[in-house]
Amino acid sequence: MLEPLTISLPARRIIGLIGHNGSGKSTLIKLLARQNPLSAGKISFDGKDLHEWGSRPFARKVAYLPQQAPDTAGMLVSELVALGRYPWHGALGRFGPEDKTRVAEAMRLTDVARYRARFIDTLSGGERQRVWLAMLVAQNPDCLLLDEPTSALDIAHQIDILTLIRRLVDERGLGAIVVLHDVNMAARFCDEILALHCGKLIARGGPKDIVAPDQLQAIYETRMGVMRHPDSGLPLAYPRS
Repeated sequence: MLEPLTISLPARRIIGLIGHNGSGKSTLIKLLARQNPLSAGKISFDGKDLHEWGSRPFARKVAYLPQQAPDTAGMLVSELVALGRYPWHGALGRFGPEDKTRVAEAMRLTDVARYRARFIDTLSGGERQRVWLAMLVAQNPDCLLLDEPTSALDIAHQIDILTLIRRLVDERGLGAIVVLHDVNMAARFCDEILALHCGKLIARGGPKDIVAPDQLQAIYETRMGVMRHPDSGLPLAYPRS
């Protein structure tokens, strides 16, 4: 269950969702993406209730990447990225010049053009995430909803993927809501952080507001210390004994 809350998503901003396991992060992002039905209340996007949006018009505005990506066995990179154009022409529509241009641009922006003729299941985890992001970019949305896009990736690939998301948001004027487990990654890459606890929004603000010992204690129910990064000055959290 989620208690009522309001989220606005300006362009060129990344909002991070953090919280303990079961706090409601994935539930919230699935509701925003229309993956789960509402049991009560309402959600509006761009001034209109979600249920009033048609599937394809909504998909032209909002792109969603679930925590567990669908099976892609036997698919080429170019084929998966091209699926991002589905909201624009449908299953039987013609794949036209603009679609080809959008797909080529998406692969260039995400640096996956070199993999275009490879099967998805031959790529590393980080490479696959880049391809999924390329598909979302080809969709040409205004908003990205990303549920733990760095899960199961090593630190180098986490930084790589979040840097790519940051660049896409800045350069294309997108808004993004990203579920993250690592509070330090959230502090590094997000403009604003929303902290959930047992389905309730308990804290909201910039990284320096949220990554503070008292806030982290309330969010994670464990003692945390905070220091400043020697280069960026951003807060770094660490567990205390």
